[in-house]
Amino acid sequence: MRLFSWGRSVLGLACLMAVCAGAHAQSNWPDRPVRVIVPFPASGATDLVARVVAQRVAQDLGQQMVVDNRPGAGGTIGAAEAAKAQPDGYTLLLTTSSTHAISPHLMPRLAYDPRKDFTPVAHLADAPSVLLVTNSLPVKTVGELIAYGKAHPGKLNYATSGNGTIVHLNAAAFSAQAGVEMMHVPYKGTALAIPDLVAGQTHVLFDSLPTGMPHVKGGRLRALAVTSEKRSALAPELPTMAESGLPGYSSVTWFGVYLPAGAPPALVDRIHKAFAKAIQSTEVAEGLAKLGVEPAAPSTPAKFAAMVQADSARWATVIRQHKISVE
Repeated sequence: MRLFSWGRSVLGLACLMAVCAGAHAQSNWPDRPVRVIVPFPASGATDLVARVVAQRVAQDLGQQMVVDNRPGAGGTIGAAEAAKAQPDGYTLLLTTSSTHAISPHLMPRLAYDPRKDFTPVAHLADAPSVLLVTNSLPVKTVGELIAYGKAHPGKLNYATSGNGTIVHLNAAAFSAQAGVEMMHVPYKGTALAIPDLVAGQTHVLFDSLPTGMPHVKGGRLRALAVTSEKRSALAPELPTMAESGLPGYSSVTWFGVYLPAGAPPALVDRIHKAFAKAIQSTEVAEGLAKLGVEPAAPSTPAKFAAMVQADSARWATVIRQHKISVE
């Protein structure tokens, strides 16, 4: 019995030492550079957001945040790589709606489960879209666009940046809620769609504020509304879709940080606070505004998770109703 008790005591001491070591490592996070996987190309919107925020986090923590671009397959390649990392705080995923709220419904054979393989950490920012129309359409409000579409069934079309993109889903959701039939005209990016919209060959486009509004200010296109729940500080003169007669319509591209599944709560809390502090700074807010992105309101990991699940459910419905798929 004494030998058994001694062995049990040694085992208990070893477990205690392991727990203490883990707690010590978490409290000292980060004591070496942190890898931030961005599952999209360099110089893209997500990459630029990541660099603005990560730079401030690095300054606050006194440790380097290394942005590592792992693009491909709509962000799912980088997300899958992040899911396999150790949940020790030294590999983070900074991603968007695409990998966690949209792709799971377009790509049923993903190499990761967005709920089971990740720990939500922080909701960083949101990018609303703007509803643009060609000047050749005799409409100046969302209500007039809906009335025109119903009076001319099958005559309207909408440009997108490709099947299954947020641009496509925004337009499909609008079409369904407004009860207006429109033909889909996909492009390889909204930059390629703009010239045809200006020329009147296409009629409607849900674009980002930074790329769309210069054409509005130049008189080449007309902006009708923004897709966020509240008016955007980046274009306060524009009403929301809800204000314009489509109650409940809301869509933003959100940006957030995840850890691999299994991260200790104390570590999640520490990393959450580091990013929350960064996005509340004037420096980061100004940097994001230049990208057409607004810092998220103060939140928690649990609220972030709930927001993502609601977003995922909404896009699942749109994708199913419109039978949207990607090749």
